[in-house]
Amino acid sequence: MSKEETRKIIHIDMDAFYASVEQRDNPELRGKPLAVGGSDGRGVIAAASYEARKFGVRSAMPSRVALRKCPTLLFVKPTFEKYQAVSKEINAIFSRYTPIIEPLSLDEAFLDVTYSKYEMRSATLIAQQIKNDIRNELDLIASAGVSYNKFLAKIASDQDKPDGLFVITPDQGAAFMEELPIEDFFGVGKVTAEKMKANDIFKGVDLLPYSKWELQQLFGKTGGFLYDIARGVDHREVQSERVRKSVGAEMTFSKDVIGEIDINEKFSQVFDKWWTRYESHGRKGRSVTLKIRNYEFETITRSITEPNYVSDKVEIREKLDQILHESIVEGVPLRLIGVSISGFEAEDSEIASQQLTIW
Repeated sequence: MSKEETRKIIHIDMDAFYASVEQRDNPELRGKPLAVGGSDGRGVIAAASYEARKFGVRSAMPSRVALRKCPTLLFVKPTFEKYQAVSKEINAIFSRYTPIIEPLSLDEAFLDVTYSKYEMRSATLIAQQIKNDIRNELDLIASAGVSYNKFLAKIASDQDKPDGLFVITPDQGAAFMEELPIEDFFGVGKVTAEKMKANDIFKGVDLLPYSKWELQQLFGKTGGFLYDIARGVDHREVQSERVRKSVGAEMTFSKDVIGEIDINEKFSQVFDKWWTRYESHGRKGRSVTLKIRNYEFETITRSITEPNYVSDKVEIREKLDQILHESIVEGVPLRLIGVSISGFEAEDSEIASQQLTIW
């Protein structure tokens, strides 16, 4: 058997994490449609309970839209310090079974249990035990995907939510991918999906006639990755120490910001906060992105990639000022401004091989 087939990867995904923590801590919220986020006209849903999802309420949805879908929707403001503390407790459970843990966010992580320190050798039984530990000790529900690579493990964890446990074995991987709709390929957004459909690619099996070179011509770097995963192949390792891929800062405004003077004032606050974080990061980057969101929740991003690593605060501020001026529409209020930087030193050569953007 190949190295790819012998690996045992688990992807744990907490079910409706923020909302579930709130329902756990407040019995009056249990069994009711709940949203974590702001309830005013400018609020956005950070997480929704499964009771709310039955009405079509989803994360990133404007609160006013969510209320139209579910008039009985309850709101609680997010408490990220609490969620971070619970996430640490979850990771402590993971560490009982393996030291190779790659957190993706507060509520999900990859675990490589190929050589687990636990007495069980079955990845499926380990995944079930982890789910049991989380339920019994933290009173929370997790779904698990088990497979021989990261991509399939992540796909698997989403197959039987909530409280799911789904396994894709090495002899099932290629056939499973053949039937998987391209919309379910993690990392394939709407634009890429439409481009794939325009080329009569609707499921994994439709990728198989294409050579790797042809897919790269159609979809750039992602094409090579698509070639592999369509065949159930993903050689990426679980990285127990993830390298931060970007450093950013953003500000969401409680009131609409309009007019050049007010917008520049808010942008200065965001820029200074971002620059402080960037300097503290200790690594220089080249790709800077400006993000703005208007009162209609339309998000606009503009990026520049410098030939040299960014080190001059005044110079990059002038360039971002120009991009901001070109991006805003006179008379249209803003609700969010953000700045981030990526393409760090010693990272550029790694990105293509790791294909991190697909996730």
